[in-house]
Amino acid sequence: MRFRYFYFAFSLLFIILSVFGLVFWGLKPSVEFTGGTQIKFEILNFKFEIEEIINLTKESGIEVSNLTNETNSSNSYILRAKEISQDKYSEFQKKIIDAGGEYKEISFESVGPVVGKELVFKTIIAVVLGSLFILFYVARQFKNPMFGVCAILAMFHDSIILLGVFSFLGHFRGVEIDVLFVTAVLTILSFSVHDTIVVYDRVRESIKTTKGISFVDLVNKAVTETLSRSFNNSMTIIFMLLTLFFLGGDSIKWFVLALLVGTISGTYSSTFTAAPLLVIWNELKKRK
Repeated sequence: MRFRYFYFAFSLLFIILSVFGLVFWGLKPSVEFTGGTQIKFEILNFKFEIEEIINLTKESGIEVSNLTNETNSSNSYILRAKEISQDKYSEFQKKIIDAGGEYKEISFESVGPVVGKELVFKTIIAVVLGSLFILFYVARQFKNPMFGVCAILAMFHDSIILLGVFSFLGHFRGVEIDVLFVTAVLTILSFSVHDTIVVYDRVRESIKTTKGISFVDLVNKAVTETLSRSFNNSMTIIFMLLTLFFLGGDSIKWFVLALLVGTISGTYSSTFTAAPLLVIWNELKKRK
């Protein structure tokens, strides 16, 4: 814990960048949040590039939000756009056929702005309730609010960095957040606290079994004993996610990236943010 202020400075750098991106660019929501149309379709007998299909949608007057290939080798696509009228949709199909392809509609879904707003509201409620449940549960199990509060602070550290990364991706790459992204955020909240609890549990056990040494040394001991376990456990997840990111389809690419960013951040924060926060809390308590 000798370098705890360096760890905090490193985290603060990423948090500042994340807040900058969120304030000035925000997140780019998909049609599930803003309302619009999602079409799954297949083009037979002809292979189009993504850019070619986007050009055809623009020529048809469709405002495309996102277009992805379900798998890199297939001719199945997912088109997300603002509300599409029947005339524009028919014009788009005609252009596909005229270019030599055979258009096959798999599904056509419209999401109204009311549904989108309701989804945003439910997402916020889910994050708030999940955080409160985690706070009270950790504080109760460890019989000390210090552990619960520090775990939640480390969890928010991971969440802010994840949101910041996607604000940059949305601004520079046009990446949108959707329901899968919300799923990734909630998953990362759980993973972050899970890894933190492993460290905290070792701190609690050391307090009971080890006498006559300072709290800082106890935390150092706990971190040393759990570091290799946390690192090895996280690396197995990271390797799997990297494989999915590079070999999986476009439809899950950004979902996998969100899990990857959250896993890396969560592994770092459980050791280099959550544990030093305990030390800072204990020092402030002693000064009082």
